[in-house]
Amino acid sequence: MDLKIFEKKAASIKLFFSDVDGVLTDGGMFYSEIGDELKKFNTRDGGGFILLKNAGIKTGIITSESVKLTERRAKKLGVDYYFSVSGDKWNTIDQLLKSLGVEPVNFAYIGDDINDLTVIEKAGLSFTPSDGVEEVRKKTDVVLSRKGGEGAVREAAELILKSSGLYDQALSQYLKSRQKS
Repeated sequence: MDLKIFEKKAASIKLFFSDVDGVLTDGGMFYSEIGDELKKFNTRDGGGFILLKNAGIKTGIITSESVKLTERRAKKLGVDYYFSVSGDKWNTIDQLLKSLGVEPVNFAYIGDDINDLTVIEKAGLSFTPSDGVEEVRKKTDVVLSRKGGEGAVREAAELILKSSGLYDQALSQYLKSRQKS
């Protein structure tokens, strides 16, 4: 994508959503002997959500799984919206966009697999980790250098913020909030 086009799209983003498995995680799942499911999340991605929020961009997580540990992670990150859906993710996001009065062109999304394609195709700006499936890499605006679970959300967040001139403000606000605590 042309840099000027990317910068224009990045500057218009008001809402950023992420998939979970394969984006916030490496897609692997661990099961204990008693059947507990475990996932590994990257803390840098949490920083990406914080920076976006500090720049006034609403954030959210959407997943096709109904797993309490993912919901707990979303709460810890302080995202504005969390959805666990069994059907098409776009239907849920489209309803949210309409309720907020946000156009799809002002929405950014990061996903990695074929169940993310509808959202990727309709988002104003879309990303996939470097290890996203081929069909997604072909359709997305930006294929990131980082893999899922290795800071891909942070990379996407920083690209949006730096390209729109909001990074320094978001970072300054983050650092001020850390001095108070």
